[in-house]
Amino acid sequence: MVPPSPELSSWATNISPSPTLAVDAKAKALKAEGKDVCGFGAGEPDFDTPDFIKEACIQAIRDGKTKYGPAAGLMPLRESIAAKYARDNEVAGVHATQVVVSPGGKYSCTLGIQAVVSPGDEVIIPAPFWVSYPEMVKLAGGVPVILFAGKEQGFKITPEQLRAAATEKSKLLILNSPSNPTGAVYNREEMEAIVEVALELGLYILSDEIYEYLLYDGVEHVSPASFSDEAFARTITVGGFSKTFSMTGWRLGTLVASPSVAKACTSLQSQTTSGPNTFAQYGALAAMERWDQAMAVVKEMLTHFDRRRLKLLNGLNAIEGVDCPRAQGAFYLFADISAFDMAATEFATCVLEEKLVAVVPGEGFGAPGYIRLSYATSDEVIEKGAARLKEFCADL
Repeated sequence: MVPPSPELSSWATNISPSPTLAVDAKAKALKAEGKDVCGFGAGEPDFDTPDFIKEACIQAIRDGKTKYGPAAGLMPLRESIAAKYARDNEVAGVHATQVVVSPGGKYSCTLGIQAVVSPGDEVIIPAPFWVSYPEMVKLAGGVPVILFAGKEQGFKITPEQLRAAATEKSKLLILNSPSNPTGAVYNREEMEAIVEVALELGLYILSDEIYEYLLYDGVEHVSPASFSDEAFARTITVGGFSKTFSMTGWRLGTLVASPSVAKACTSLQSQTTSGPNTFAQYGALAAMERWDQAMAVVKEMLTHFDRRRLKLLNGLNAIEGVDCPRAQGAFYLFADISAFDMAATEFATCVLEEKLVAVVPGEGFGAPGYIRLSYATSDEVIEKGAARLKEFCADL
């Protein structure tokens, strides 16, 4: 292994590249070579952005909305987001100045972490986790503290785990419900119990709710900030447009926090990105102002996702040696492959090379022995990919 260049910073040498993007890039490269790849790696809807959202953005460009905008985002959009949280999330009293629109949900998480985490602070991250959380914490100088919750507890941590992990250095708890990579969803009772302990410990909570509208089996999404004034004051709620409205490339995330945290996030953003894309925000504003129309599109998308979820779930559990819990949110399944005598990273590499099936190994999510599969793909790919996986596993 070549040692890192002494010219690189400690930040650059301490950060790992995204394994999900790496798998997706490799799968796309194979497809470009003409290979018939069944891709389960990408974390984005395979549907197009609704036409009325695209047209609003196009019209904004035609109208000359192509200059710098406010660092925290356009005020009409921030107002509509504040109203949405009062209406859909039961988070009352949100003022538009407490809303920050950023260049993507990933950057909203980064802003929230950097606003409250100082070097040496500990950040508690339940695992399996989204691959970027620990890296974001390290970029802020913080120390990731990983709490593992396996399939036997529904991939959800307990209040007892949280209390046992906390120290005098603990500053922030990251929650992601619905979850990437597991699709797990905390119910109200579970979430209230976790938030109660977090508040007792004096922690901030970063609640990543980017998948809040992608739910199945009649489960309910619950926002930690809705429980009390104290919970609202200590919670940084992250959302966005990417997953709900299939706007991944638009790079628009949202953040709602207390006035002091929101102000800090705005200052951080003003000195880094300057702010979100101006004309893209007009597309997002159209989604907010024509909410019923937008959610009708989401409902149709969910019909397809639900069918694919069950198809892939049944296909995976029909494979000897694979055990996959039933996800209830997002568009991922997280399958246990620990019965096989190989690491998940090796499994993912071999199944891509030998069977042209792209999956993401669990090591990147803090969960060795698992693989993540996205069902944001066609029924044909799911059927073909599940059959190839079955052939591959039969040979192990």
